[in-house]
Amino acid sequence: MGIRSSVLLCGFSVALAAFSLPPAGGGAALAAPDKPTSTQRKGSGLPIPRFASLRSDEVNVRTGPGARYPVDWMFKRKAMPVEIVAEYENWRKIRDWQGASGWVHQSLLSGKRSFIISAKTASLHKTPAASAEVVAKLEPEVMGEIRSCAGDWCRVRVSGVSGWIERSGMWGVYKSEPIN
Repeated sequence: MGIRSSVLLCGFSVALAAFSLPPAGGGAALAAPDKPTSTQRKGSGLPIPRFASLRSDEVNVRTGPGARYPVDWMFKRKAMPVEIVAEYENWRKIRDWQGASGWVHQSLLSGKRSFIISAKTASLHKTPAASAEVVAKLEPEVMGEIRSCAGDWCRVRVSGVSGWIERSGMWGVYKSEPIN
């Protein structure tokens, strides 16, 4: 056996020994399955589910999380509230107030909070009390901006009019979620 063969054999033996050693720290040889690996796809790290709103007048909703998936339908209402129910990389699976769902790119969503009147007419009050003066009646499908929420009431703005609405009268905020 020549010098060249001996060096190759020695290098192979060192490499083989390195693979058979236990990991540093003497722990188990395999990583715990619940720990993220470089092959797992991460989202934003924000809580799910959560509410967001549409950033554009036209938002394509796809059948899966990627541009290779076909467009299933399109939203045509900017600032409409949606609920993010899943994430995959830069894609968010959303659900609207009527229960329709699909995937959109995260760049088409905004963190601005909005609401929609989903079922019956709701009253917009001057102060956060059922006995307070009613400043407007909001019909189903009317949308507005959520300014803040505390307790059972949210301060909102609809078409230039500000007031308070009970959480139960709108879709776009969770029952006890604080919004500042």
